[in-house]
Amino acid sequence: MRILIKNAQILTMTAPELQKGDILIIEDKIAAVGQVPREMLTGSEKVIEADNHLAMPGLINAHTHAAMTLLRSYADDLELMTWLHDEIWPAEDKMDAEDIYWGTMLAIAEMIKGGTTTFADMYGPFMDKVAEAVTSSGIRANLSRGCVGAADPEKIKIAENIALFEQYNNGADGRIKVWFGPHAPYTCSKEYLQKLAQAAWERGSGIHVHLAETTSELEQIKEGYGLSPVEYLAQAGIFDGPCLAAHGVWLSDEEIAFLKGKDVSVAHNPVSNMKLSSGAAPVAKMLACGLNVGLGTDGASSNNSLDMFKEMAAAAFLSKLSTMEPTSLPAYEVLKMATVGSAKALHWDKEIGTLEAGKKADLILLDLNQPHFCPWNNSVNDLVYSAKSSDVTHTIVNGQILMEERKLLTIDLAEVMAHAQKCAKRITAK
Repeated sequence: MRILIKNAQILTMTAPELQKGDILIIEDKIAAVGQVPREMLTGSEKVIEADNHLAMPGLINAHTHAAMTLLRSYADDLELMTWLHDEIWPAEDKMDAEDIYWGTMLAIAEMIKGGTTTFADMYGPFMDKVAEAVTSSGIRANLSRGCVGAADPEKIKIAENIALFEQYNNGADGRIKVWFGPHAPYTCSKEYLQKLAQAAWERGSGIHVHLAETTSELEQIKEGYGLSPVEYLAQAGIFDGPCLAAHGVWLSDEEIAFLKGKDVSVAHNPVSNMKLSSGAAPVAKMLACGLNVGLGTDGASSNNSLDMFKEMAAAAFLSKLSTMEPTSLPAYEVLKMATVGSAKALHWDKEIGTLEAGKKADLILLDLNQPHFCPWNNSVNDLVYSAKSSDVTHTIVNGQILMEERKLLTIDLAEVMAHAQKCAKRITAK
């Protein structure tokens, strides 16, 4: 398919300045940005008139648990361990393959409508159903089977993660990556972590893990092993290859410097961290040190949405408040976290995260003809401080239009919502 986007304000994310121009998409890639040479056009292109629209890279949700949409607003206003042990895990134990599929489809619909083109998901079981949802919907995803070692004495979950890798890695026309998902330091023994790390490195894959999310995690690992969570995971080999570390709320300066020297990225989840009172991650320190930081929403049960525009605003505001420094995290840096930083965190930065000729055609259009964008004084800042997910009119992934003028093209939203409501009612019944 050939698509020509005409007369858009373009934010490439290679620089903070906007340019007015066109974008040519051929098949799954961007062929030209800005000025499209006449000789590149065949006349067969689908034309999208983008006056009063802004084109930018699709947002990349670097950490979530997609099927947790079924638990949205189910167990609010609790601290993390009570939330997990008393409410979430018992409900998740009731989930079957159908629940995972429809919960994931609901999440994908919400993300596409909100301008998210890629997400990193740690969940399970039935991650094959997540892969099926990704394949049919057209979105891009990094998938890992969440492995809680304390509940996996026979290492069945590790075997499921290996099977997921073998069946789906590089699948769906290259839209799926499969990494390995040790849940957290406090749910996995060192031997279990070592098994997962070995499985990942042998396959040239990566690791997706929760890290230093709460003070209780720090206390538990210190009491049990005399180590910090970072030291514990390091001894298990978790940082010996690509690693996506979700949260990183309680990282010391020394640990930030250590992780910067590894192939580790932190996925910042400000709304979830605030809602669960986990704390405020030292994002400004991470960025100043050179540690790569992406942005995620966490699951819809601890957020309660998958809205990356809301997440960007929260990231900026939380940093300014927690540091008492209004310049600590400027708007453009937050935009970089949600695009370039998240792409790098998932080892997809050579293909997505910016709008450049030769990269994959993952991009979104926003309607600028809105009162909250007027007056148009600083457009880049407005994308963080003023934009809403409902401003997104078009979502394109791999050169395929997934949403056009707010209408989903690959998902029957009414069907998805009906199934999701039915599934949620069953698993949350007490």
